[in-house]
Amino acid sequence: MAAARVGLDIGGTKTAAALVAVDGQVLGRRLAPTPAGSGPAAVLDTAARLARELLDPGGAVAVGVGTAGTLDPATGTVRYATDSLPGWAGTAVGDELAERLARPVRVTNDVNAAALGESWVGAARDRRDLLLVAAGTGLGGALLQHGRISTGARGGAGEVGHLPAPGAERLRCGCGRYGHLEGIASGTGLSAAYALVTGVRIAGRAVAERAAAGEPSARAVVDRAATALGRVLAGLVALLDPQAVVLAGGAGDALFPGARAAFADELPAAWADVPLLPAALGADAVVVGAARLAAHGPPAGSDTAVATDERTRA
Repeated sequence: MAAARVGLDIGGTKTAAALVAVDGQVLGRRLAPTPAGSGPAAVLDTAARLARELLDPGGAVAVGVGTAGTLDPATGTVRYATDSLPGWAGTAVGDELAERLARPVRVTNDVNAAALGESWVGAARDRRDLLLVAAGTGLGGALLQHGRISTGARGGAGEVGHLPAPGAERLRCGCGRYGHLEGIASGTGLSAAYALVTGVRIAGRAVAERAAAGEPSARAVVDRAATALGRVLAGLVALLDPQAVVLAGGAGDALFPGARAAFADELPAAWADVPLLPAALGADAVVVGAARLAAHGPPAGSDTAVATDERTRA
């Protein structure tokens, strides 16, 4: 038990914590609503409380965090966050939690943490070069290269949602511009595209349900989104040369069959063996990956690239 690590997932609506064994098994979980409207201090207090409920009081065990927002790779401070977490930008998440918990804290973006989890004990187990795309309300991405999170210069490497995508010209991305992949291949994108076709605005999840039930308009919206996503991912394989691509997120479940077909059709022959895989860890992906980060990553305030090879364990 002493070797287990705690992983935290801080999101706009919920905060989750898990105690994770050295083999990736989740030994315990805690969950609470994120008090986003009360400011960053309340969010951090909630995360720290959940972590304390799982930590061994006598052990100096590190904590890993996957958080919404883009983090500065040099400092671990949030550079950018959406309105789902008001005031989150500028928050030194790792340093603040380390002070509250009196333990080392390692922090990364939540999609990066999910990629670590999926490459450790999930769909892409033991693959060290991985692209993970999370299609939920928006569209996020993470890139592992040689077993390490690739952060880029500003912490935004792997953010595939802002790539141009055919078919998205009339659909608005979360960044405010039109024509991006997030504008078509996300829950928000499915909702907007369905409204353009039918004049009726429903949630992306409802569009997916109607498509599964055979409604022609919903089916056409999902098919177009899945095709756009699969084609873009195939192009990224040629650019990034990963061993696998993993598709996660609630909207990802609906998009996966069509995206896999388009991906296979578009994939250049030299990369024909690169699979597009459905994520396997579900809601545990971020906490499991964050626990992996705790065991293998540098502390908050240093370079957040994280080795996932067992040989790098401190």
